[in-house]
Amino acid sequence: MNTFVKGTLILVVAAFFGECLEFFINIILARELGEEGMGLYMSILPIVFFIVIIASLELPISISKFIAEKQRETHYHMLKHTILLTLLFTIGFIIAAVLVLPNLPVFHGYHPYVKWLVVLLIPIVSFSSIARGYFMGVQHMGKIAISNFLKKVVQLIILFWVFQTFQFDLEKALMISLATLIGSELIVSAYLITVYMIEYQVLSKEKNQPIKGRRVRKALFSVSFPTTGLRLFHSLTHAIQPFLVKWALIAAGFSSVMATEHYGMLAGVAMSIGFFPAFIGHALMIMLIPNVSEAYANHDNKKLVRLLKQAMVITFFYGTISVFIMYIYADPLTHLFFHSSSASFYLKLLWPYFLFHFFIIPMQAYLIGLGLVKDALFHTIWSHAISFGMMYVLGSMEMLNMKGIILGMNMGAVLLMMMHYVTICKKLDVSVYFMKRRITY
Repeated sequence: MNTFVKGTLILVVAAFFGECLEFFINIILARELGEEGMGLYMSILPIVFFIVIIASLELPISISKFIAEKQRETHYHMLKHTILLTLLFTIGFIIAAVLVLPNLPVFHGYHPYVKWLVVLLIPIVSFSSIARGYFMGVQHMGKIAISNFLKKVVQLIILFWVFQTFQFDLEKALMISLATLIGSELIVSAYLITVYMIEYQVLSKEKNQPIKGRRVRKALFSVSFPTTGLRLFHSLTHAIQPFLVKWALIAAGFSSVMATEHYGMLAGVAMSIGFFPAFIGHALMIMLIPNVSEAYANHDNKKLVRLLKQAMVITFFYGTISVFIMYIYADPLTHLFFHSSSASFYLKLLWPYFLFHFFIIPMQAYLIGLGLVKDALFHTIWSHAISFGMMYVLGSMEMLNMKGIILGMNMGAVLLMMMHYVTICKKLDVSVYFMKRRITY
């Protein structure tokens, strides 16, 4: 069994159990927070993830790419420069967050401590990103798998114990839910940083080749900045999406409370179920970035084509089976959260959105490995601009409302997947049909 398949299987198994725990976490949140509270929770999460992306600077991806492409002798000094760089950026981000976050209107309506929990998250994410990137680069996927699984276990245990032991009003329940998420991240970061420091000490005792900080910064920033831009755009669109959906529904005749409830069913129920199988795609993504980067650096086109075929075949099988099961069993799956026929209907309508996103995840990793992050960003901007425009136009129609929202989402997913796929095939000089190598003379 080759390294790619073995590492993917390790991540998939761990992620499967992690996603099972995530499923139960969302059930607890849905039952404790209710429809309105779930809508508020899902509305603030994109802002939290937005801060996380800024804090991480996408170091896991840039570090893993660097580690995969360079000789082991350069790793120690590269990591040494990265730690100093991360420290400086973290201090700057914390100062900026303390000054900016209290003035953001998006935190109004939530407990005053929520914004300070987000500030606490910045150093946690920043330093754990170095460890994640290193282990991804050297393909120690067991440690990544353990950390991802551990996070879900801790979050589920704390949530279950707290909500079974105490009673809270909606504002405090929301704060506890977010505090549990951040607390689990803290525990996982402690584990990752501990095992990373052990590896770092081992590296320090080996024969090392000095490397200039400027070269390290250039290599990291060439990947981190465009990838951070891509993730920030994704995060920004996810932060805007709740408000866009609510504005469209209000224009279609919904009340503000009804719009929030329906968005809660869409994001908190239908999308939680629909993206459950995406753990396989994320496992592929983690494995593809270092493998594609290494193969591209070595000009191994044969391996690049083989990796693309493997990723597409795996995605096709799990994606088609997943959407079929979700479509057939939509009612019992959504009733685990709420007894609502609307959530079941939304889940059925979203099957193209989920299926094409399963393909998008590994393709985005492929574009990063091939150094085509700017292309991925360009594709994402265009697809979201068209998707959001259609979501508002169709969603604000009284006869369509939520159906129009979902039609716009499906259209954006199909467009993004096709642009990614055609660009990858063009770069590898393969046909879009059956991925056969074109013969050139």
